[in-house]
Amino acid sequence: MRVTPGQIIAAPKVALHEHLDGGVRPQTIIDISTEIGHELPASDAVSLGRWFVEACDSGSLERYLETFDHTVAVMQTAENLARVTREAVIDLATDGVVYAELRWAPEQHTTQGLSLHDTVDAVQGGIEEGKKEAASSGHPIVVGQLVTAMRHADRGLEIAQIAVEKRDAGVFGFDIAGAEDGFPPILHLEAFEYLRHENAHFTIHAGEAFGLPSIWQAIQRCGADRLGHGVRIIDDVDFTDPANPKLGRLAAYIRDKRIPLEMCPSSNIQTGAATSIAEHPIGVLKELGFRVTVNCDNRLMSGTSMSREFGLLAEAFDFGVEDIRWFTINAMKSAFYPFDQRLDLIENVIKPGYENL
Repeated sequence: MRVTPGQIIAAPKVALHEHLDGGVRPQTIIDISTEIGHELPASDAVSLGRWFVEACDSGSLERYLETFDHTVAVMQTAENLARVTREAVIDLATDGVVYAELRWAPEQHTTQGLSLHDTVDAVQGGIEEGKKEAASSGHPIVVGQLVTAMRHADRGLEIAQIAVEKRDAGVFGFDIAGAEDGFPPILHLEAFEYLRHENAHFTIHAGEAFGLPSIWQAIQRCGADRLGHGVRIIDDVDFTDPANPKLGRLAAYIRDKRIPLEMCPSSNIQTGAATSIAEHPIGVLKELGFRVTVNCDNRLMSGTSMSREFGLLAEAFDFGVEDIRWFTINAMKSAFYPFDQRLDLIENVIKPGYENL
């Protein structure tokens, strides 16, 4: 039986791939832009929210990334970083998310004089405020930072060192993001080698706008714990016999090693990594036994939420409560959170939450 909208909203959810600068409230963008004199393409929250979605429906990852000029512009002071983060935590918790990892690039938030460390501290302050407010309203949530290096820049090692330095102060891991084509993961190999030496967690955006070579490098050369998106792994599956798909060596390795795929259905369609929800590889990859997770990527740019993403998948693939539960437990098992605390959330929050639906 297909899961209902009410059940999806009430279900505990886990968000592993959530960009902080991709989930800013439209009204917040307007408020801060007015204060700093930043010009926007629309003057009211509804119109601005619509503009972001329409601008991101081009099918180009590069065009998609351009929309971040407006969100990053309003996140250049400690006060504004904290506000955006606090609101993001509250919005996720209100949507039923019980665990989230917020990824963002400190190097993009220093134009007003903040140091990289200052930005991380400001975001952590917003996380703590948001968690308190969410808990007081009956929506407790665990949230950690994933500090991100931009793959076209050269600050990977510096950001990785901050991830290690602050891993006991709210930073759960590291990531690289930005345009894939022309900027392979191995450009930041020094950062990944350092992280592995320090026993630190990291994920890598790979297999979204670029194909199997990006995924191979992220896993075999860089040692990623998870793959950000990883949609193009479907290219390594032979469907000559539809009843008996044959996995290539890389696909089989990723499945057998239980390497998590952080898939973001609506976003993947906008960037051209998938053609539609119904044809998104997530359905097939689930059936083939990959460790697939469901995420939003950028709630503002896709006009979405975790509940909406699951609703779209449920409609396309006739998913029931057990399917949503499967995705959620997959995500929690894959989180950059201590094992005993992951287990506690699974056994005492997620499983009881689904039993009560």
